[in-house]
Amino acid sequence: MSAQRFRSVTKPADRPRTSDPARQTAYLTLRAVAHGAYANLELPGQVRTAGLSGRDAAFATELTYGTIRMQGLYDSIIAIAADRDPAHIDAAVRDILRMGAHQLLAMRVPDHAAVSATVALARQNVSQGSGGFVNAVLRRVSERDRSQWLEAVTDGVGDPIARLAVLHSHPVWIVRALRAALLTHAVSTSQSIETDLAALLTAHNTPGPLTLTARPGLDAEADLESSG
Repeated sequence: MSAQRFRSVTKPADRPRTSDPARQTAYLTLRAVAHGAYANLELPGQVRTAGLSGRDAAFATELTYGTIRMQGLYDSIIAIAADRDPAHIDAAVRDILRMGAHQLLAMRVPDHAAVSATVALARQNVSQGSGGFVNAVLRRVSERDRSQWLEAVTDGVGDPIARLAVLHSHPVWIVRALRAALLTHAVSTSQSIETDLAALLTAHNTPGPLTLTARPGLDAEADLESSG
């Protein structure tokens, strides 16, 4: 399957050594978040600094938020693909691998492009050697689709709470707390709790719709109406 999914016609010598602005913006945001920044405050500034707009800004936004949202799942996948605990991988490289996994498994990015661009990101920001490691790991990630990876990372996980935590990229304690809340507030019954809990976790991972609002006193309502 890997030979069918992953095919690059670019010679090694011709592959990019530097990343594109959208991926670089997402990477810088993730590194800032790792050091305590808030993604929703950090990302707009990074987008402005990079001069992104339109599709590039949208790509950077999805790559940033999607990687953060699903990093628990991606770490489980990386653990298998890299054959090591992600905690033992350099933090910057780990973020880059998460970004690559998100492109391969959750975005409409061709496999060869996702791997090549992410390797370039590692070479530019970490080292040439890290690029080889990222290339090897992401090639292994590309050997399976999302559904196959979900089966792989939950294989042998008997505890239903732990299984949901992996599948939906939530900490176990949050899954337990949400389950208890649904039952305590009579939102769910003992018969419906598992279905309701899975639906709630799925909703947590679904980006909300874009909303425009007119703030009182700023006469913005007429402007919004006139612009459709």
